[in-house]
Amino acid sequence: MANDPHNALGHLPLLFKPHPWHGIPIGDDAPREVTCFIEIVPTDTVKYELDKQTGYLKVDRPQQFSNVYPCLYGFIPQTYCGEKVGAFCGARTGRVGIVGDRDPMDICVLTEKSFSHGDVILRAIPIGGLRMIDGNEADDKIIAVMEGDALYGGWRDVSVSPPALIARLEHYFLTYKQAPFVTRPRVEITHVYGRDEAYDVIRCSRVDYEAHFAELKARIARTGT
Repeated sequence: MANDPHNALGHLPLLFKPHPWHGIPIGDDAPREVTCFIEIVPTDTVKYELDKQTGYLKVDRPQQFSNVYPCLYGFIPQTYCGEKVGAFCGARTGRVGIVGDRDPMDICVLTEKSFSHGDVILRAIPIGGLRMIDGNEADDKIIAVMEGDALYGGWRDVSVSPPALIARLEHYFLTYKQAPFVTRPRVEITHVYGRDEAYDVIRCSRVDYEAHFAELKARIARTGT
């Protein structure tokens, strides 16, 4: 390998992994099936999130209280919650002044399998979502099942899931930012929506991504890095 000219130092695609947000394709079948980057697994006692500049996972904060993520959690690459996502949320809720949270689209992935750590990619099938508003920001959580999962993989809409499972997701996101003596804008979940609306939300986030990162996407396509 050391003498292989295709692995010379100048051959950048072999030396650098893609940025999880910008360099990993969402998938040709999106929004029916999407690639996900998983940041956090249920056993994590630290909240990790993507460092947008470097592409590495960073420690956002230790979990101070008894919050436990109820599922795999991450984001959909090459999405962005901007003007279109904010407007869609506003139209669905009748609220004015709603904006996107300026992050990639969050996703919760249901699976029977245990993962020891995040920083992995997988294929998932969106089945619905939670319309969450944090202050005046749209912060949707897409609900999906891991492709091929023996227990959840056959689900195609959130309506087939047990109500207690959705209630667990709702409870987590309504309480995970709470802390004693800390006052912050109210987080609320206005709707639990099904597969077709989840597709619409993902499409909006794709439009926002193209609007904000078209030049970066073109540069990645040219260089392959």
